[in-house]
Amino acid sequence: MGHAPKRKPGSIRRTMSIDVDWPLHAPENGRFEGRARDLATPADGSLPRIIASDSIQGNFGSHRTIADIRSGPTGLDVAALAGQKAGSSLRAAIDGLFGDASHEAPLYLLLDDLAGASLVSKWCWARYHAIPDPHAGIPADDFGGMAGVCIGFRPGSSAFVRAIGDGKPKLACVLPLIDPVDPVGWHDFPEHGTNIHFRRARLIDVWMEGDQICVQSLFQDSANLPGTALREALHEYRLEATADRQSGRLMSLEATAGTLPHPECQSATANIEVLLGTPMQHLRSAVLEWLKRTAGCTHLNDMIRALGEVPLLAENLDR
Repeated sequence: MGHAPKRKPGSIRRTMSIDVDWPLHAPENGRFEGRARDLATPADGSLPRIIASDSIQGNFGSHRTIADIRSGPTGLDVAALAGQKAGSSLRAAIDGLFGDASHEAPLYLLLDDLAGASLVSKWCWARYHAIPDPHAGIPADDFGGMAGVCIGFRPGSSAFVRAIGDGKPKLACVLPLIDPVDPVGWHDFPEHGTNIHFRRARLIDVWMEGDQICVQSLFQDSANLPGTALREALHEYRLEATADRQSGRLMSLEATAGTLPHPECQSATANIEVLLGTPMQHLRSAVLEWLKRTAGCTHLNDMIRALGEVPLLAENLDR
């Protein structure tokens, strides 16, 4: 889907990335590094300034368990998350440690995305290493319980047909997210050279137009091609939204799909209009209620859930 969009004068941009690599060359021992930043771009053309930032580092253990974790400058003690599985129960553990007050910080977005990054990074490893087929012996229409978990794996989906070619999604090489004419538009990414690594990246732009809050968001899962700086994407979406400035209620919501692994995944964008009228601060729960399982795509759902902090970003614009 190209470089990141140009920053708008009078906007705040939240960027986030989680990189995973495997220094021990074992699929169960991924090392992760996450970075997130809020950047304000003044309307008067003066230099942009960082208003918040954070980072996490750690390692995954077997079965997507968080072996160890530490955070950056905010000082929140995230070490208690060690031992938690980076799955659906992780968010409850995060809320139990920090409560709702942590949701507005860039750190929360990093922690919230560890579950997805731990799962999809397995694709990166499997794509470039000879490992046994985890689905060997499992019926093609089940894949070990994957049937029905999302719209791409709905019953009858082409995702379950492995007899075509090598059974792998046909993916696309993508341009770098950092626009060379706007290098500060993203935070710096960790250096990995040409070693195999996976990256999950998010961008959320927020600005005002009259009585509306305007939002543009980007999401991408990608991995580099072995021995090169080229990257292939597995998941890509862009999202545009507007909300009433006073109530925070969604007035418009439109998603555009980029690279996705299966044709059925594309249809997830058609269902999101059910959320119109929802206050943005309620999106985290509303998405789980209205777009669960085959009604939605887990990756698009997480994009929309991340918009739950837009009203707080908009308050920073007012200040």
